[in-house]
Parts: sequence; C-alpha cells; structure tokens
Amino acid sequence: MTSNRWITLLLGLLLAFGAVAAAASPAVLEPGEERLALTPHLSYGIDETGRADASAMFARASRGEFMPLPGDSAAFGFTQGAYWFHAPLFNQNPAEQRWLLVLHYPLLDNVDIYLRYPDGRVEHMASGDTLPFSARSIRYRHPNFWVTLPQRTEVELLVRVASRSSMQVPLALYTPTAFAELERDSQFGIGLFYGILVALLCYNLVLWLSLRDASHFWYMFHVTGFGLVMFCLNGLAFEYLWPNSPWFANLAIPLSMAVSQVAMHQFCRVFLELETRQPIANKVSLALIGFFLLMGLATFVLDYRTVVRPMTLAVFPGALFILYLAITSIRNDYAPAKVFLMAWAFLLLGTALYASVSFGLLDKNFFTEYGIQIGSAMEMILLSFALAYRYARLRSENERLVREHNEQLERHVARRTSELSTALEQLAEANQRLRESNRRDALTGLFNRRHFRDMFEQQLHQANEHRQSLGVLLIDLDHFKDVNDTHGHLAGDECLRWLGRCLHDNLVDHGALLARFGGEEFVVALPDITGDRLVQVAEQLRLKICGEPVRYAGNNIRISASIGVFLLRPGAGLGVDEALHQADDALYMAKNRGGNCVHAAEGIS
Repeated sequence: MTSNRWITLLLGLLLAFGAVAAAASPAVLEPGEERLALTPHLSYGIDETGRADASAMFARASRGEFMPLPGDSAAFGFTQGAYWFHAPLFNQNPAEQRWLLVLHYPLLDNVDIYLRYPDGRVEHMASGDTLPFSARSIRYRHPNFWVTLPQRTEVELLVRVASRSSMQVPLALYTPTAFAELERDSQFGIGLFYGILVALLCYNLVLWLSLRDASHFWYMFHVTGFGLVMFCLNGLAFEYLWPNSPWFANLAIPLSMAVSQVAMHQFCRVFLELETRQPIANKVSLALIGFFLLMGLATFVLDYRTVVRPMTLAVFPGALFILYLAITSIRNDYAPAKVFLMAWAFLLLGTALYASVSFGLLDKNFFTEYGIQIGSAMEMILLSFALAYRYARLRSENERLVREHNEQLERHVARRTSELSTALEQLAEANQRLRESNRRDALTGLFNRRHFRDMFEQQLHQANEHRQSLGVLLIDLDHFKDVNDTHGHLAGDECLRWLGRCLHDNLVDHGALLARFGGEEFVVALPDITGDRLVQVAEQLRLKICGEPVRYAGNNIRISASIGVFLLRPGAGLGVDEALHQADDALYMAKNRGGNCVHAAEGIS
C-alpha cells in the first residue's frame, strides 16, 4: 500500500507538471524593451469547424486546453479550420503603454485580435487579405494592430487566424520607435532588391532591342514574373496596386506564381538550348510550362488552396529538374551552363527555403523569410553575367563560322566561276545548235521554209545592189503519193532524204541556197547566174534524180521530179513572194506536161 501511494503521488505530480508546462509563460515587456517576439510565449488550439467564438476559446485557454507551439515554430503549413493563439501579456515598461502588434506574414485571409483586460473588457480588431487594406492600423504590408497594455497589468491576447494559404503566425510587439527603425531597414532592403530587378530589366531591355536575342527577351520575362510574385508575396502588391480589392489580392498570388514559373522554365529552355541539345528534357520542360499555364488559368475558377498547394509542391521537382539540366549541360561541354548553375543555385536554395516554411518543414527566420530575395537578386545578377558570357561565346563562334564560311565561299566561287565559264561555253554551243536546228528541216537537214525566206530576201537585196541575176528552182517529186502507198511512208521519207542529199551534192558548188519548201517540194536559189545556165543546171538535176534509183529495204525505187525555173533580173522590182509565185507557176506548167520535165518561166532564155 505504501508503494501504491508513492506511485499515485508521483503520477499526480507528473500530471500537474504537464499542465503547468502546457500553459504558456507570460510575455513580459521589461523596462527599456522596445520589441518582443511572442512565438515562445504562445499556446494554440485548433477549431476545425471554424465556428468557435472568442469567449469559448478564452475558456479553453484558461482550462489549459491550449498546447505549446511545436518546436517553438509558428509555421503550420497548409491547414484546415481556424487556429487560435493565446498569450498573457504583462507590461513592466513604464515608458510605453501603446504597442504595435505585427503579424509578419502578409498572405493570411482573416486575422482577429482579442484583448481581455482584468476588468473583463474585451477589445476586438480584424485584419487580413479579405478586408480592404485601409482596415489595418497603419499602412504596412503585414497585418498590424495598435494595442494598449497598461503598466503592471496582465492582458490576455487571443488571436484567431483562418487562411487558405500557408498558416504562419510570427507575432511580435513593437514600440512606435522600434517599428519605425524596423520599417526603415525593411524598406531599404526591399527597395534595394526591386531596384536591382528594375536595373537588370532595363539593361536587358536595351540589349534585346539592340541584339534581338530571344534569351534576353525571356530573361526580361523571368525578371518581370519573379518580381511580380515577390511583390505579391511581400504584401506590396496589396498595399500599392489594389488596396481596395481583397478578391484580386488573393487571385494575384497564384496567378503571379504561375507566370513566374512559366517564365523560369521558358528562360531555362532558351538559355540552355534544350530543343537542340536535350530534346527529351525539352519536352519535360514544355510539360511543366503547360502545367503552370493550366494552374494560372485555374485560378479564375478553382479555390485558392486547390491551386496554390500543387503549384508550391511543384517548386521542388521543378528546382531539381533545373539543377539536373544545368549539370547535364555542363557535362555536355556547354560552357555558359556553369554560370547558369551558380546563378540558379542561389535562387533555388532561397525558393526551397521559402517553400519549406510554407509547409512547416523549417522555422521562420531571417534566412527562410528573406532568403528568396537574397538568392533571387544574386541569381538575376549572375544570369545577366551568364547572358553576357553566352553572347560573347556566340559572337566568337559566329566570327569563326563566318571566317570559315568566307574561305569556303571563296573556294566555292572560284570553282563555280570555272564551272560557269564551262557552262556558258556549252550553253553557247547548245544555243548555236538550237539556232541551227530551228533553221533546218528535221528530215532532210536542209533549211526550212521560214529560214529560206529570210535568206532569200537578203540574197535578193544583195543581187539588186550588185546588179546581178538571181535564179529560183522549185522542185516537186512526181507521183510521190504512189511511192508512199506502194512502199510505205518510211520509204517516202528515205526518198525525201535522198533528194536532199542529191540537191546538196550537185548544187553546193554553185553557192546555192537549198530548202525543203513543204511536203515533197524543194526550193533552190542560185546567185549570179544567167537564164541559159539556170535551165541547164535544172535539166542536169532532173536527169540525176530520175537516173539513179533510191535504195530502201532491198528495193530500188525510181523517182522523178518536175522543176519550175524563174530568173529575177536586176531592176525588175519583184519581191520574194512574186519570185516564188513565178517559180510556182512554172512548176505548175511542168506538172501539166506530165511531169519529169523542166519548165522555165517566160523571158528566161
């Protein structure tokens, strides 16, 4: 029994000690103290329904049902319901009774402050993203409240926080002077950060306008997107851009996150030249861009938390993927990726720290809260250097390619010049052959009718100038249709070819102009000849034609010809058509006489 009593007493002491430990220690404002972080003094309780009122939660805190913060951290990640925080405040500072209570996290939807004084009086104040910015005690990016703490009086502080974003409640008390100093330092750091971004944006805008390089354009897109998301996450967008629109203040956060992530991955694609260097990784990067684009569009139709949580979760694999791309590019001997990796290491470290606080993985401190600003500023500066290095490398490569291209071009021009000269010579020969072909009859090889007229007109002009006669013979094979009908058209063609050779062989020494006039008709122009001689040449030609058979396919084909003769005398005033007409009349007369004869036009002999 004695032993049992000792055990019972020990358990009672342990339970009492646990109850005392569960109760948070009072936050004492010592004399001369100007700021005090409340996190070590807070205890908290969870209202999962979000319907509990302040009186009920004061009662729960009085009964010791609130729990101390886990690990002295006021970051809980994404949660459901409302969180209540309780702390007794005791002011021993005789110089200050009016303090500014600041919640150093700008993205909370609803923040309600309850102060219960010893006389039972309760003061209530509200702030958060769901209220206009003017609802805050002073114009500041973080929710804040003026609280009155009488000297040597314990005041109970009860804070209710409900939010669709990450639950972070870093509360602190400041005297007006201390807060002014804090704000001065904070504004200087923020101004320096955004000043760097604006300077880099303007610098690369000038470069892009000058060089028209896509990398500089997407770098500007990245700077703008990242600057916008930081402007929203710091609470400055709500303060300066849309202070009277709480709805858009909440919408702008996931929207700016989507823009920032799209800009980040698109710049990575272009800078690392993924499309040509790493095609598979390029497709993965495009898929990530598509995901964030869809999330950006989803912000207009889905709940805030439904959109923000998967996007925040995607930061981790996105960061690892970019690191992988940078390392792979370095291994593939892409030199600009070295500076790229160094730059992104700063940004990704800061982003990972910030996201870790959002999920309650790390405590909120200077580096986790402002590491993303520090890392992003370093990243932007180093990326600007990386772009400059990449441009210098590309310019050097282009100069080398241009030099090699010029050398190849010179050799190619020399070779092509030689080939062109040869081609021009061949073309001239071909043109000459073509002109000759256009002047010749394809079957007999003699001149065609059109060329004969042109040449005959020139001969007629020369004959008139030199007062010379010009003879014309018009020759037609007799009964040529019978030859075709009896021996076939191929035999007829052979007869025509034979007659062409016969005319050429017998008349070439006379300087004759020979042509196939059409069908089985041939025409001959003989310069500087008398009438008697012209008739004599025609008769000799007729005898030659009928005296020698045409041999074809083992057959001897006898042919004969009728010849019309006309002599143009100088000064007669006849043209080409008249001369040919006279020769044709003479040929007609020879045909009427039965063929195989020569008929001279009147006045020749």
